[in-house]
Amino acid sequence: MTVDDSASGASASHGSGGGAGSGGSGGSGPATPIGRDQHTPHHEVDHTAQPTADPLAIRLEQLILGAERRYTPFQAARSAGVSMELASRFWRAMGFADIGQAKALTEADVLALRRLAGLVEAGLLSEPMAVQVARSTGQTTARLAEWQIDSFLEGLTEPPEPGMTRTEVTYPLVELLLPELEEFLVYVWRRQLAAATGRVVQVADDEEMVDRRLAVGFADLVGFTRLTRRLEEEELGELVEAFETTAADLVAAHGGRLIKTLGDEVLYCADDAATAAEIALRLIETMEADPQMPELRVGIAFGTVTTRMGDVFGTTVNLASRLTSIAPKDAVLVDGAMAQELGRTGAAPVSEKEAEAEEGGGGYRFALQPMWQRPVRGLGVVEPWSLTRRKLKIPG
Repeated sequence: MTVDDSASGASASHGSGGGAGSGGSGGSGPATPIGRDQHTPHHEVDHTAQPTADPLAIRLEQLILGAERRYTPFQAARSAGVSMELASRFWRAMGFADIGQAKALTEADVLALRRLAGLVEAGLLSEPMAVQVARSTGQTTARLAEWQIDSFLEGLTEPPEPGMTRTEVTYPLVELLLPELEEFLVYVWRRQLAAATGRVVQVADDEEMVDRRLAVGFADLVGFTRLTRRLEEEELGELVEAFETTAADLVAAHGGRLIKTLGDEVLYCADDAATAAEIALRLIETMEADPQMPELRVGIAFGTVTTRMGDVFGTTVNLASRLTSIAPKDAVLVDGAMAQELGRTGAAPVSEKEAEAEEGGGGYRFALQPMWQRPVRGLGVVEPWSLTRRKLKIPG
């Protein structure tokens, strides 16, 4: 949201659907801006927002938010029946910038505060959990909004006729796209929420609903640092985008979940070991088939994982990362727990000798080869296993 308040002299911008605020009570005493309280140093406050008096920017804001500016942060908190301290915590968690005493908030900001506070008052959420909901939602949607503006809308707002400016095209385009994108966002969120809920309720052990046993995989492009020196920025961006898109598609198609991308590296997880193993080998095979892509290496570990705000944490995640760093080019390394789980579920033989004795090789999907034990920074000595696709023997 863009802000221009000549009366207060405080101006800022922040994301849609929410607000930023300043504190105080009854109009007396020093103000406490959003993102600040009496215990927050001044230098920790986000002052990155830039003031603007652009009429089009104001019109676009009103179009997107569906309402005009009516409230200062203190007025919004008071109208919602929320303390300024709690309102500031919510706004800070959502990532909204400090706007001082500007009259920049709408009825939607008041309603959002009222809803979050109502969940706390009803005992459905604790206050820390409500703040976490605000933070996770803010971080996720901020990234989505930035992507849509930088990539999607930038391409679509190319002037259709000579003499027209991009600015002249923006308003009618946003007006047409906004309801469709909003509906699509809600649809995707509901589908993802249904899938995530289904995975959790199927867990028999209550403790595993929070700290679950998962297979965690890292896939890392080899020699990426050298590529950054050799390729032009546009070429490097295209390569990274191709890698992330390919990885995301493969992970989703085979039943895994993409946790995050880090340019030259992707982190994914799966509920079962065989799914994670299949994704890893598919990634290797797909990248090998593309002469434009560098080599890839993958590390997978299986064990207890803590999930928070869509991310995963714990020793299992650290071990998967370490295995990736020591994996050879175009190869997959797994830890002992992953190898054991593949054997337990029948995806790989516990013993190669026993598999050789079975008719047709036992019909296993994967092969495991123990590697030399080696020390891994921060995790002690581990015994990695090389994971490959098992070649079925044809009798005769």
